[in-house]
Amino acid sequence: MSTLYHLAKLGWSDVVLVERKELTSGSTWHAAGLLPLFNLSYSVGKLHQYSVGLYPTLEEETGLNVGFSRVSNIRLANSKDRMDEYRYYAGVAKTIGVDVKWLTPEEVKEIWPLAETDGILGAIQHPDDGYIQPADLTQALAKGARQLGATIYRNTTVTGITQKANDEWVVTTDQGEITCEHVVSATGSFARQTGAMVGLDIPVVPVEHQYIVTEQHPAIMERRKQGLPEMGVLRESDASWYMREEAGGLLLGPYEIGAPACYVKGPASNSEYELFPDALERLEPYILSAIARVPAFGEVGVKKVYNGAIAYTPDGSPIVGPAWDRKNFWLNEGHSFGITAAGGSGWQLAHWIVNGEPTIDMMGVDPRRFGDYAGEGYLIEKNEEAYAKVFSIHYPDEEREAVRPLRRTPCYDRMKALGAVFGSVFGWERPNWFAPQGYELTEADLDKADVILNENHPVVPGEAIREKWSFRRSNYFEHVGAECRHVTEKVGLQDMSAFAKCLITGPGAEDWLNSLLSNTVPKKVGKVALSYLLTDEGGVRAEFTVYKKAPQTYYLVSAGALERHDQDYLLKALPNDGSVRFERLTTAMGVLVLAGPKARDVLAKVTRTDLSNEAFPWLTGQSISIGGAKVDALRVNFIGELGWEFHHPIEMQNYIFDKLMEAGAEFDIKPFGIRAMTSMALEKSYKLIPRELSIEYAALESGLDRFISFKKPAFKGREGLLARKEAGLKWKLVTLEVFGVTDADARGSEPIYRDGVLVGRATSGGYGWRVGKSLALAMVAPEHGALGTELEISILGKGHKAVVIPDSPFDPENHALRS
Repeated sequence: MSTLYHLAKLGWSDVVLVERKELTSGSTWHAAGLLPLFNLSYSVGKLHQYSVGLYPTLEEETGLNVGFSRVSNIRLANSKDRMDEYRYYAGVAKTIGVDVKWLTPEEVKEIWPLAETDGILGAIQHPDDGYIQPADLTQALAKGARQLGATIYRNTTVTGITQKANDEWVVTTDQGEITCEHVVSATGSFARQTGAMVGLDIPVVPVEHQYIVTEQHPAIMERRKQGLPEMGVLRESDASWYMREEAGGLLLGPYEIGAPACYVKGPASNSEYELFPDALERLEPYILSAIARVPAFGEVGVKKVYNGAIAYTPDGSPIVGPAWDRKNFWLNEGHSFGITAAGGSGWQLAHWIVNGEPTIDMMGVDPRRFGDYAGEGYLIEKNEEAYAKVFSIHYPDEEREAVRPLRRTPCYDRMKALGAVFGSVFGWERPNWFAPQGYELTEADLDKADVILNENHPVVPGEAIREKWSFRRSNYFEHVGAECRHVTEKVGLQDMSAFAKCLITGPGAEDWLNSLLSNTVPKKVGKVALSYLLTDEGGVRAEFTVYKKAPQTYYLVSAGALERHDQDYLLKALPNDGSVRFERLTTAMGVLVLAGPKARDVLAKVTRTDLSNEAFPWLTGQSISIGGAKVDALRVNFIGELGWEFHHPIEMQNYIFDKLMEAGAEFDIKPFGIRAMTSMALEKSYKLIPRELSIEYAALESGLDRFISFKKPAFKGREGLLARKEAGLKWKLVTLEVFGVTDADARGSEPIYRDGVLVGRATSGGYGWRVGKSLALAMVAPEHGALGTELEISILGKGHKAVVIPDSPFDPENHALRS
């Protein structure tokens, strides 16, 4: 409904909503209507902020009251890590413009006199938060859309969706056919059934959610009689439940471990106002926790138990944006917090449809962040996990365990034997760091709080606990440092096979790539260039390493997490005349990275190729043999050291791995992981999507000047970028040295101040082991970006001096890369 409303607001009156039953059936009718602003994601936080700002305005526009009770939201903290999470979030909220207040236990008691405050370390409050009546909100949006010319067909079932040769869509219903240019799927629990109509497996499976409504409580009724304000929404995060007043009683909503996925094949065709039988036995520990915190909850009877379906995705965030492999088919699905996200999601999706791009970075909710690996079984396990962890502390280094290890490269077992502690990206297992042999943490090391949600480490049956998650420097900090020092002093080997890879060939390949990408593609076989796909307004959509492998043949590499996203843009932009061909290579090709000052010595022992700078310079590639295996060796890497990436047929990986490890033994070769790489990349001021590189920032604001070829007559985003340059750039990416850090480096999204005024936000941060400094990359207003400017960055609520320094604090002249 929100998408319809916002399309109409943008002037599209020829839009139709087809509703299978009534507007407020499905999950909407039993939703608790909460409007939590809290979200650690910068972009999702903006969506929630927009919703909460929009809803109160609808009554003036439509004359319908949406039942918005702005009673505030209080989140309790019973552990040090939870307090750190709130401190980090408060920084994110500051950069978005969301008001967050800190409360003492005594202040919590003032607002929630029915609550006991034992064990509370502190709390945060959103004064603008509260809850709403979902049915009233739906009707207001519907009336607003109709007033602007939109049409709504109720009790109309879609039976088929097909696309014509001219890319128009035909939507077949039980009332007739509708021909249109765009289709938006916003079908809740029916998402997978809708996707199947167009040949897509949409990664949405609902999970059962229960909440309990009690009979009226005398104390609450007395408060009402006295005209006292309603107590705010109370969230006991460490015990995984929320509570609010409801009709003179209390409403308790736990997010319990063990809640099952439901409607895996979709609801019945006649489903409308369905609930499942209650399963209170699953809620017992949460009910006991609620009674301990709010004894009044146990003093009255249960009036009603609601157990209904809530749509979920594997990471708990919705999927909003274009579907993959289908032109003009859009998704607005998987909303586990649908009432909160509805306004913002419809707002941005409408902009995306009408103008070609959203106005804010939507990477965190883009439908293409999942791949074909996310099938039915995967969705069941991951969605149940996402539900159970709604209230978990969202550590920046958290790695969830369900459905792992799923996608493994051939050298996985070898890396594991060497101590790899793995993370997951796009389903692939990838070493994060390497623990010493026999390394293990004890329960005392973990220092866990005595709360229901107390996981601060991976839980893998049969495996030792080797890492503790934290917002601060954790147990693996020194081990990552050792990896960084080893690579810069000797030589290291890394598995980066998760990179997205494809081959572009054909007589039109060069011209097509030049028309699409910001940099001039290599003209000479063997050359490598970094280039960007921009939005029409000059923001950054994707980054590609482009290697000219042969005449009319280009090998493209991009971020593994963005494989479907990046390649979908390429596929949809292909010319129709057959002059350009596209081939996916991600699963066919592995990538091993050899890096460090001894890299040339190691490689020389296993190849006859001349590896001198004259014969094999930086930013070039050659087909070489490592032993008997043929590989494409690219002299590039993301850490700023001498080195090569070896792109090879995946079935040859272990042979190549063993050859390199054997050859490197005399040079003390060791593997290194993604966390060491990230630290070293930060020291080079290298940029990542969607951090420093985003559709919200012009490519020139992100410091990509040398990768923009304005000499080309045309490329996507050229005119928009020039227009933004002419109008004056609003941001400047800077490198900061952060002072006074002892145990918590910047992570990204921390607020940046100058003389007490907010002037920007960090995009990345960490410790640079080669330079021995705490560093951050940040977007600031240009007038605050001059070298030597003294700023302040707030890290977990503590202010630190931060000075703008030259980019690439490690080896700014690239001597190591060119050596």
